[in-house]
Amino acid sequence: MKSHVAVALPLPVSGNFTYRMEGEVPAPGTRVLVPFRRSEQVGWIVGEGDPSGLKNIRAILDVLEERPSIPSELLALARWMSEYYVAPLGITLRAMVPSVLSDGSREILRLTPRGRSADPSDPGLRGSGRLVSRARSVFAAVRDRSDPVRVSPLRKHLGLGSIWPEIRLLAETGLLEHETLRPPPPPVRTRKVVRLRRWIADLAEREEVFGRATRQQECYELLEAAGGGVELARLQGVEGFSRSVVTGLETKELVDVCDEEILRDPFHDPPPEAPPKWVLSPAQKLAVETLIASLEGPAPFLLHGVTGSGKTLVYIQVLQEVVERRGGSAIVLVPEISLTPQTVKRFRAWFGDRVAVLHSALSEGERYDQWRQIRAGEKPVVVGARSALFAPVPDLGAIVVDEEHDGSYKQSEAPRYHARDVAVVRARLAGAICVLGSATPSLESWRNAEAGKFDRLSLPVRIGGRPLPPVEVVDLRRNRSDPGAQGSGAPDPAGAGSPGDPRGSILSPRLVAAVRERLDRREQAILLLNRRGYASFIQCRACGSVTECPNCSVSLTYHRRRARLLCHHCRHEEPAPDHCPECGSGDLSYRGLGTEQVERVVAESFPGARIARMDVDTTGGKWSHHEILGRVERGEVDLLLGTQMIAKGLDFPRVTLVGVVNADVGLHLPDFRASERTFQLLSQVAGRTGRGSLGGEVIIQSSLPEHYAIQAALDHDYVGFARRELEMRRNPRYPPHVRMVNVIVSSPDPRLAADGTDGAVKWVRRTLTKARGSGPGGSGRAGAARDGELMDLPELVGPAPCPIERLHGRWRWHFFLRGGGIAVLTRLLHRFVEVYRPPSGDVRVSIDRDPVALL
Repeated sequence: MKSHVAVALPLPVSGNFTYRMEGEVPAPGTRVLVPFRRSEQVGWIVGEGDPSGLKNIRAILDVLEERPSIPSELLALARWMSEYYVAPLGITLRAMVPSVLSDGSREILRLTPRGRSADPSDPGLRGSGRLVSRARSVFAAVRDRSDPVRVSPLRKHLGLGSIWPEIRLLAETGLLEHETLRPPPPPVRTRKVVRLRRWIADLAEREEVFGRATRQQECYELLEAAGGGVELARLQGVEGFSRSVVTGLETKELVDVCDEEILRDPFHDPPPEAPPKWVLSPAQKLAVETLIASLEGPAPFLLHGVTGSGKTLVYIQVLQEVVERRGGSAIVLVPEISLTPQTVKRFRAWFGDRVAVLHSALSEGERYDQWRQIRAGEKPVVVGARSALFAPVPDLGAIVVDEEHDGSYKQSEAPRYHARDVAVVRARLAGAICVLGSATPSLESWRNAEAGKFDRLSLPVRIGGRPLPPVEVVDLRRNRSDPGAQGSGAPDPAGAGSPGDPRGSILSPRLVAAVRERLDRREQAILLLNRRGYASFIQCRACGSVTECPNCSVSLTYHRRRARLLCHHCRHEEPAPDHCPECGSGDLSYRGLGTEQVERVVAESFPGARIARMDVDTTGGKWSHHEILGRVERGEVDLLLGTQMIAKGLDFPRVTLVGVVNADVGLHLPDFRASERTFQLLSQVAGRTGRGSLGGEVIIQSSLPEHYAIQAALDHDYVGFARRELEMRRNPRYPPHVRMVNVIVSSPDPRLAADGTDGAVKWVRRTLTKARGSGPGGSGRAGAARDGELMDLPELVGPAPCPIERLHGRWRWHFFLRGGGIAVLTRLLHRFVEVYRPPSGDVRVSIDRDPVALL
């Protein structure tokens, strides 16, 4: 029987593809291998195909699974995401499964005989311009590596965007050849196990079987005592049996040696033996009762609780009802990996081995094993970062989005979804409740609660009635004699207190005294600076030049420990210079401030203090977050310093001081959310202290202590800040008062980026003008009026170069669509993707709906 099916492919192309299917058609959501152009791709069956008007329809090559990897509920969610975020359905589906299931045909490169004999520095490419220059870089990188070379790692190694134009040029000139490999099977770890095949109960028969083979009999009896099975490696190692002994038992058909799967354990520690004893406060009890009552008719909830008010206990109580009493499943999202160890520990204390964890630090195999156990219903509680939202849990009863305000819930690549918003939709599709929790809710969620779209619950006081810590601000303008430079020449601090001295300008006398007081009392302190590295940039005092990234419009950050300059966007790095590359002067100034410099200054200011730094540079290892936080919890760290990853969710009762080294970092970025992010960061990090009986205090250093975001943080006044910030966004209009779409046009060629943006803006402007009735014939006005959509049309803002004009080697322009109805905006965006064609060349158009940043 022949059928036709629609297959979604994880490619940046709109629409699905029709293939021929022989025999029984698998259920939608099933992975299949299909031919596509000159390669093979993994895709998903998403429905019935439409063969009308098509010729030479190709057949599906293979069905890769018996059970759909995308259940029907997630397929419905993927369709919504694809429609709303204007992303291909296949790319959306790819984001929902472990990478081992979507790693389709692997693209590899090999040198041809001509390529092997070509001059590495000049392979003979003719022409000029950026394409040829980049092609030479690609060729040199392939020459430096052993055959074959995978395209994806090569692109990341070079720090470039797409390199297919360069690959095509090299292939056309006969230097490289391109091949597509079939996808490997998902990784399954196995072990050799010896299992009893026949049990001998009669002693006489046993003597007859073994005779003088005493070692065989000893091995057999060991297997009996172990319940019938022992790992072969243990028999040969710890127990000391030779392989010939086991072979003898096999020959007598007494045992089988078989491969058995090992499920990889992603946890560093076993679950706690017993959960802590907590007593619900009246506000917690009311919140729990309200949420449990709503399980019958689910709705989104905003749980607004001050730091330390016990939001996690509310989550756990609700999940106990969902999982243990109703037999359902639940998903708990946290914004960063750094929060996962403590969060997982708390939930495992209550739910034991029924908790699964999903985040980017897992190996592919660990993630795949966790995903399979979740789908089988063995792990009904899933804790993880953004992508854990797509865990294939059966009978979903609740979704919790902790620290729902955090910007890391926004995906930066297609599909550019926001996990907070998608969680609300998934809960609605599943008939589950969705709880968004935060001490500093996003203004979008706050506005939804005020409008009645979310039900708001409040935890206004801390557990045990403990007060919020007092907050003090130190005006850096009165504490710094030279706020611009932190040292000159070699980046080593001079004597404390001298002009331009790092210790005098980084730590105010008030903060130094407060830290010393904690050290004397053997308490703990946290120091926050939301900028990593040693110095923000190196500047030549003679000519004023600053070393910039060759791929991005940003200065390179100096990392002293590695003596390297790094780009924090594209990861380009190069040795730190001894002399100015422009004029040759050795008079270099190390300007700006990062956590690495703060660590050095703190170590010199407080000799003997046990210091831990937590930022991207120190948490690259798999268990590094867990190990650093474990040391803090055990009291092995006196001072924890780091970036925003230490500012939220952590609960250490012995932390009695929080110091913010510079509250102004990020406050004046060209982004409408800058003040909101600053207030949230300050409020969250302030909440890390005073959580135990020892109390606590907060010291914020700022050059703008009068700024309303900092003033609101001093008073722990979220409501006052929200009221002020919402008013600031009325004119000009910004979210949450209006919807917004950021359209970015990029190219390695600045001219193409500008031309592509100009063409896109003209198309949008022409379409909006026609819809308002100003176009030829006025037909657009009648249509718009007839549909009742005239007032729902968005406003076009721009175009302009992006604040970071060049990123990953691509020049970037953008424009906004602001306001308008959701349905109208969706149709306009899809029409734009279908109709608009950028100029020929490497030009990309990215659509970021509901952006969290505009840089």
